[in-house]
Amino acid sequence: MRAQLESCLAAINEVILGKEPQVRLALACILARGHLLIEDLPGMGKTTLSHALARVLGLEFQRIQFTSDLLPGDILGTSVFDKASGGFIFHPGPIFAELVLADEINRATPKSQSALLEAMEEGQVTIEGATRALPQPFFVIATQNPANQGGTFALPESQLDRFLMRLSLGYPARSAERALLLGTARRDLLPRLQALLDHAELARVQESVALVRVSDALVDYVLRLAEATRRESQFACGLSPRGSLALLGAARAWAYLAGRDYVIPEDVQAVLPAVAGHRLRERAQQGEQDGGGLVRWLLDYVPAV
Repeated sequence: MRAQLESCLAAINEVILGKEPQVRLALACILARGHLLIEDLPGMGKTTLSHALARVLGLEFQRIQFTSDLLPGDILGTSVFDKASGGFIFHPGPIFAELVLADEINRATPKSQSALLEAMEEGQVTIEGATRALPQPFFVIATQNPANQGGTFALPESQLDRFLMRLSLGYPARSAERALLLGTARRDLLPRLQALLDHAELARVQESVALVRVSDALVDYVLRLAEATRRESQFACGLSPRGSLALLGAARAWAYLAGRDYVIPEDVQAVLPAVAGHRLRERAQQGEQDGGGLVRWLLDYVPAV
């Protein structure tokens, strides 16, 4: 199964050039049953990465373009009166897919953003008093533009905390950008990607990830990291228990992708920026959360043993 996962990584890296660490983190996020937030400038490949993940994992894909006039019903669906039956018929919205791309999520109002909360946490939505289950597996990949760009609404902490990871692709290296300029358009490569895992295989991998062994000493390291965020004065608020669980789950997935059935401190350190960066804020910082400096402090000053 790990050979198939390496094939997935290789296939995506042929489309997203020069971003191997971010691609591996994105796949680890899905293997850990988490949702992914990708924050970057327009044109960096956020949407292309989402399409590529859906294709190699064989997931039904839906894209929702978030705009300031988007309504919750546009995401969840609505009931429409049917003359033939004399009753209302529910028409599912694009949220009823296995991988949902919430494109430019921070361009929508908080009311529309909140339509994703129950879906991301419970795998279901409540519409007009009825609870409807979402497909399984179910993942949300959201993209957002930097908060300093016009027309954006910052995501609240309650929504940020539901994303297992936040990534940034960044500008490509010169060699990668040269290959982009001289090669086939990345969007034209997407139809060539084949599904390399089916639903049953993906479920088996996720079950195997959850069984990756974690020693007591490793759990103590995660606890020290979480306790430091709650104790040290530079942190506005500490990691929640959900954050600690996310860190351990992501480290398990990272270890599995590395071919190990046990977690080492380096696995925790590899995923810590993506898992904790959007959950932490400096006490003196205003505006949208960006805990990059705090994560570096944790890596430097919290002992692994």
